[in-house]
Amino acid sequence: MRRMNQILGLFFSKDVRKQNPNDFAKPGRDLENNQASLFEKLHSSDSAKHERQRIFGPLAALAFNLVVAVGIIFLNKWVLENVGFQFPVCLTVIHYAVSWALMASLKFFSILPASPSSELAPLSLFTFGFVNSVSTGLANVSLKYNSVGFYQMAKIAITPLIVLAEFIWYKKRIAFSKVVALTVVSVGVAVATVTDLQFIFLGACVAMAWIIPSAVNRILWSNVQQQQKWTALALMWKTTPITLVFLVFMIPLDPPGLLAFHWRQYISHSHVCFSWLLASVVKCFDTWVSSN
Repeated sequence: MRRMNQILGLFFSKDVRKQNPNDFAKPGRDLENNQASLFEKLHSSDSAKHERQRIFGPLAALAFNLVVAVGIIFLNKWVLENVGFQFPVCLTVIHYAVSWALMASLKFFSILPASPSSELAPLSLFTFGFVNSVSTGLANVSLKYNSVGFYQMAKIAITPLIVLAEFIWYKKRIAFSKVVALTVVSVGVAVATVTDLQFIFLGACVAMAWIIPSAVNRILWSNVQQQQKWTALALMWKTTPITLVFLVFMIPLDPPGLLAFHWRQYISHSHVCFSWLLASVVKCFDTWVSSN
């Protein structure tokens, strides 16, 4: 009996009665807190990773595009001067044909992005093909008659013209700091133009004729992609055949002697084939980078 009283007294003691029921749930709460803390750390780590990818991904793509684009400019200049292939429009036709073949391969393996449900009007496709053929055809003509430095200066001048055209047509405004930067760029291009030791009047005229359709071409591409949700590669796949047709009609603008050229020797040249392939990759990649 005494033993029973001791057990009951221990059970009903103040220490036991005052024990908080929440104390029994403390291990569960600690486990939940640890899980929440671990989830928060993982979430912050993923967020930081996505942020780094968002910042450095486009930078890496732009850097790669810049290096390869400069490389293809030097390769094209080398082909036009040292190989003896004096036909810049025909060179552009070859580049576009190889680009179309590359995109056809991507489409065959279902890698090429699908076109959106909204179809482009025939007039829009016609306009795209015409403007694109003129801008790219004149680009290689400008490279033929100008130095690489002058060609690059003319290419830089396209951006201020795009900003000015978008302000006039679409009332798009940019920050004042960007206006100052573009003004400095324009002045630099003007100074470099008049002080270029290899300045050629015909080359300067071709460069001026190339800048305008090139700016219009980029504006059209940007608007179609933003308003009608076309991806860059899908739009390029749709417009390349029409561009090729217009470029073929522009071949008579090349110097005479195209049919008499030694094509077998030209095609067997490894640097020329590398130029074709590199130009195709640059065109596809540049289209994708510009749209993103």
